[in-house]
Amino acid sequence: MSIVLNVLQTIPNWHLVGLFAAGMIAFIISTVSGGGGAMLLIPVTSSMIGTAVAPPVINLATLISNASRLYLFWNDIDWSLTKYYVPSAILGAWLAALVFSRLDAGWIQLLVGVFLVSTIFQYKFGKVDKTFEMPKAGFIPLGFIIAFMSTLVGGLGPILNPFYMNAGLEKESLIATKTANSFFVGIVQIGSYAFFGVFTAKLWVYGLVLGLGAVVGNVIGKRFLTGMSISQFRVMLLMLMVISGLIMIIRNVNVLF
Repeated sequence: MSIVLNVLQTIPNWHLVGLFAAGMIAFIISTVSGGGGAMLLIPVTSSMIGTAVAPPVINLATLISNASRLYLFWNDIDWSLTKYYVPSAILGAWLAALVFSRLDAGWIQLLVGVFLVSTIFQYKFGKVDKTFEMPKAGFIPLGFIIAFMSTLVGGLGPILNPFYMNAGLEKESLIATKTANSFFVGIVQIGSYAFFGVFTAKLWVYGLVLGLGAVVGNVIGKRFLTGMSISQFRVMLLMLMVISGLIMIIRNVNVLF
């Protein structure tokens, strides 16, 4: 306890308030629109505590957020998809750590961005609910690929949403199942950070404060989600995917030149 108090004395109060507020707002939006909370936190968190240490702090906050979402959406989880996704995703995350410095992450984010922007045309601006059939077994290679890429480039935002939608998940079931999958992979990520000594006492505090804000955001966001129709949720989902895709394209368009 004394260590925590000593650390708190070295952190400006506006950092703690700002991180809590950022976590709350980002995960209200994330809960209502099907993800992207970590991506929304990147610029704010980086500006407050530094770009180099933002990823582990955001990942810790996301793990805390996902734990609270598991509680809130437990009855809506499609465990039949989780058992396909998680094992291969864990393998992908570990393998990506071995080749982290050898691939150009900019190309990956650029291609992901183009795919996300294209979803608004694939789903005809929210008028259709499926664009291709997604078998459950397809989540085995998908889990590996997405975990591999996200470990290399950081959060990939809502890239998984089209696959969940085409597997027949909507609203609460989509949020719940995506959360369960992310939670188990997140445990491996945070365990890796801790094992390699990435976390300092100050980063633990930052992550916990950001995570507490995210928990509050989840509770508020679920109330908004309950009042939304499936069609409204689908439109929000598409809006988030397109915005996330445009951000990725703008940030990485320089790899073309």
